[in-house]
Amino acid sequence: MPALVSIVTPCFNAEQFLEETLASVLAQTYPHWEVLLVDDGSRDRTAEMAARWASRHSERARLLRHEDGRNRGTSESRNLGIRHARGEYLAFLDADDIWLPGHLGMQLDLLERHPNVGLVYGPTEEWYGWTGQAADEARNHIPELKVPTDQVLSPPGPLAAFVRRDAPTPCTCSVVVRRSAAQAVGGFEPIFTGMYDDQVLYAKLCLSAPVLASPTCSSRYRRHRDSLYSRAKATGQSVPDRRAFLLWLDGYLSAQRRPTAELERVVARELYAARHPRLARFLSRFSRGA
Repeated sequence: MPALVSIVTPCFNAEQFLEETLASVLAQTYPHWEVLLVDDGSRDRTAEMAARWASRHSERARLLRHEDGRNRGTSESRNLGIRHARGEYLAFLDADDIWLPGHLGMQLDLLERHPNVGLVYGPTEEWYGWTGQAADEARNHIPELKVPTDQVLSPPGPLAAFVRRDAPTPCTCSVVVRRSAAQAVGGFEPIFTGMYDDQVLYAKLCLSAPVLASPTCSSRYRRHRDSLYSRAKATGQSVPDRRAFLLWLDGYLSAQRRPTAELERVVARELYAARHPRLARFLSRFSRGA
């Protein structure tokens, strides 16, 4: 029997984009999937739309809610989906992003051909043109992965490059993981309710299992001003969020029973720069001038 993929989609006030996101699931050439729609305390019509869609596709879709109905953030929402997942694999698709039709088929082919790999990902299009405006369409681009592709990368894989920001962190919509690997590391960390929640999971997986990057773009990350990323950048919250992530990673590495000395040095440097941004910028300019 072909492997089942459990697609986890947290939904919070996503009525504008949810239908298009779910249409991209229905368009997948790989047919063996289930969708776990997790309503995260939405205050618009999201829960109603998700319930209606799950009812129409009841044989392969379920709507989940937190017990208290409150907004608990992306980590707890994805963990709720993981707990209810039946599939051998997990795919994460936020309620404003989309997949191209071959996404699941390509990612599963890589995982099936490399049974030791815990996580696969690929490049994602930065999608501004969803507005239909020519000026926004011209801004669409696919960032380079800047890591070896079509190669199995042993732990800690590309984690140091992610932390140094020498390589872009995978967009969540490009990632497919083995459920057993995600469960073995405890899934997402609930203290991260929005920003850096995905990077926490990638860090744990990179440290525990081989990673493989595909060169093929099969997902679109919708750029809009109401996204978590855009709001964090606009309010300046992204800086303390990065510090919180680096502090967590520093503690996590210290607790590991495996050689991580080089990675620990990378994290220490990045954490120092995050704590002293002005000094770090000065030293960087001085180093370039020298």
